[in-house]
Amino acid sequence: MEEISALIGGFKVALSWYNLALMFIGILLGVIIGVLPGLGGANGVAILLPLTFSMPPTSAIIMLSCIYWGALFGGAITSILFNIPGEPWSVATTFDGHPMAQNGRADEALTAAFTSSFVGAFFAVLLITFLAPVVAKFALKFGPAEFFAVFFLTFASFVGMGKGSPFKVLAAMTLGFVLGAVGLDKVTGSLRMTFGHTELLSGFDFLVAVIGLFGIGEILSSMEGGLKFGGAKATIRLDAVFTTWKKLLKYWATSLRSCLIGCWMGITPGGATPASFMSYGLAKKFSPNGDNFGKGEIEGVIAPETAAHAAGTAALLPMLTLGIPGSPTAAVLLGGLMIWGLQPGPMLFVEQKDFVWGLIASMYLGNVVGLIVVLTCVPLFAAILRVPFSIIGPVILVVCAIGAYTIHNSMFDVWLMLVFGLFGYLFQKLGYPLPPLVLAIVLGDKAEEAFRQAMLGSQGSMTIFWSNPLVATIMTLGMILLFWPIISALKERVFSAPPTAKT
Repeated sequence: MEEISALIGGFKVALSWYNLALMFIGILLGVIIGVLPGLGGANGVAILLPLTFSMPPTSAIIMLSCIYWGALFGGAITSILFNIPGEPWSVATTFDGHPMAQNGRADEALTAAFTSSFVGAFFAVLLITFLAPVVAKFALKFGPAEFFAVFFLTFASFVGMGKGSPFKVLAAMTLGFVLGAVGLDKVTGSLRMTFGHTELLSGFDFLVAVIGLFGIGEILSSMEGGLKFGGAKATIRLDAVFTTWKKLLKYWATSLRSCLIGCWMGITPGGATPASFMSYGLAKKFSPNGDNFGKGEIEGVIAPETAAHAAGTAALLPMLTLGIPGSPTAAVLLGGLMIWGLQPGPMLFVEQKDFVWGLIASMYLGNVVGLIVVLTCVPLFAAILRVPFSIIGPVILVVCAIGAYTIHNSMFDVWLMLVFGLFGYLFQKLGYPLPPLVLAIVLGDKAEEAFRQAMLGSQGSMTIFWSNPLVATIMTLGMILLFWPIISALKERVFSAPPTAKT
């Protein structure tokens, strides 16, 4: 009842005309960002973050979170209509969404994608509503050792749960730690790796890194591939919406399973992309129509879209309660909160109740607004894709440069953005993942600070990380995830070994 009364107060904050207007603006901008390859949720929020500095913190975070919801919705549009994933987590949607569009079922595929996205996000917001206060109260027991254990679990999750090479994940993460260590040491006050540049006293700004890695890197990849936008216009008929909704009811088990997968991958930093692929694979395995997947099966659209939205929304739970982002976009939002003087963590629910519950209420409203917008404005957004990439590319580049410059009003940041863009391009060419690098830049110094404080408190004894059941459990889970690729390889070798012949 306490959470429900607090949520009602949050709706009073979110339902002001000013905040409702920002919701619509945020959703529209987010959908455009999701439609355009080269931008994306993390980069779009990073670019537009400076525009919110003059707003009240609650209004600013409402607008930025709605940009995030819109980007999640928008990624499905290009995937279904043109087989071009607007976002990484929309790749799995192309497998069945685009064949449905080719078969004249674009309206059905888009309606299924948008509705499933809404269901996944709504499930995750319910989880945040009732679980966040519990997690926040529980987190009050955390000291430096516990916080480092959570950071360690976060990083280990990428190694153990990632689909790619764990060595590449570790290499990207290590580079992020190095970049995160640049600047003033918070414990000793000494300078590290600034090489005489006063601009680096505060380290690399993660916003500049995100804009370069995601925005510029993707533009360079698109230029190399000669990406061209084109395709037929799409319309959604009102009768098709209701007809599709009736079909979706019989896939409730797939939706529920995808919600659970998405929420788990969002809370643990797996992310929306692996959640969408995992959900698609399980749906194909358990579906009686599994053989039709890849040929235009509506269940192949429901599963990845539900999981991606559930993961993207659930990633905000660890950010609000523990100050640990569950996704690159959540990392950008975390930085925004700090810029506004708000410290995410358990005390946020005590000191800034109006802010927290206003944000949670806006999640409900923002998803409703997003569903209405995308169901009515698909032809407009699809028309954007008819603009040649030779025009879109330079526009994205200019927007990225403006976003990087406005952070500190410095051209140095623009040059840094271009350098990070080259890094992003090389990482994509070599198959190295970007999310571990971004999260290591954001969390590296915090993890180091927590580790050193724990070491000072224990006089250098590592046993502090197993000194009580809480920290011991988290560290043990982290160790299991860190070495999970080795454990899996050994288990596979043992069980797949041929039986020895009897003599």
